Amino acid sequence: MDDTDAGRYWERNAEAWTRLSRQGYDVYRDLLNTPAFLELLPPVDGLTGIDLGCGEGHNTRLLAGRGALMTGIDIAPTFIRYAIQGEHSQPQGIRYIVASAKHLPFLNRTFDFATAFMSLMDMPAPHAALLEANRVLRFGGFLQFSLLHPCFNPPHRRLLRDAGGHAYAVEVGRYFESTAGEIDEWLFSAAPPAAKVGLRPFQVPRFHQTLSAWLNAVVDAGFQIERVAEPAIGEESSLRHPVVADTRVAAYFLHVRARKP
Repeated sequence: MDDTDAGRYWERNAEAWTRLSRQGYDVYRDLLNTPAFLELLPPVDGLTGIDLGCGEGHNTRLLAGRGALMTGIDIAPTFIRYAIQGEHSQPQGIRYIVASAKHLPFLNRTFDFATAFMSLMDMPAPHAALLEANRVLRFGGFLQFSLLHPCFNPPHRRLLRDAGGHAYAVEVGRYFESTAGEIDEWLFSAAPPAAKVGLRPFQVPRFHQTLSAWLNAVVDAGFQIERVAEPAIGEESSLRHPVVADTRVAAYFLHVRARKP
């Protein structure tokens, strides 16, 4: 599977994904993953940034709200169409372009920083995207990205719950097997049945790699790793939002910030 093939899946997912996420059902993103990502992010006020795999622009808009002059790219035209609609309704100076992260349509050293919120893991050749990110960054610029944690989200994964329904462990397997586009089918678990009527499940190609493969790819692309984070919901927050309390059992997400020397 190449990026064009993967892009077709995401184009088919884009309509339902945008609808459900804009209704607030992407709870792991909204309650944990994105807030933790922004907590790790250095100041970006006045900087130029590119958001790789921006989807319908939710996180790109948050970055613009912090004062960054943003460009968002995504391989799925429907995502970009919704992102542009969002920019028209609430202008923040963001430009959105349909493009593959493997072939960025920008000159060398165009941006001060790059972000990739949960997108590199959905690309058949993330190493190429890392090289492209390095190419379009100015010297001293940084890349920050988030992934499903490869140690706790390998091809075999099962959340274990006790008799009371409380999650207590994650069963994992096939960690050392690289996947080449195995398709996972699901919809946001927080969405009630009424919100899912008429929607077919997302079909998400998976490209699992080990933790060491990811970190080595960052280094091989010419970056120096600065910070790594494994966010979990706080105990008090987990009581207020039990829907994401299982993120205290194991690390669901991996965040990495790296610098172009």
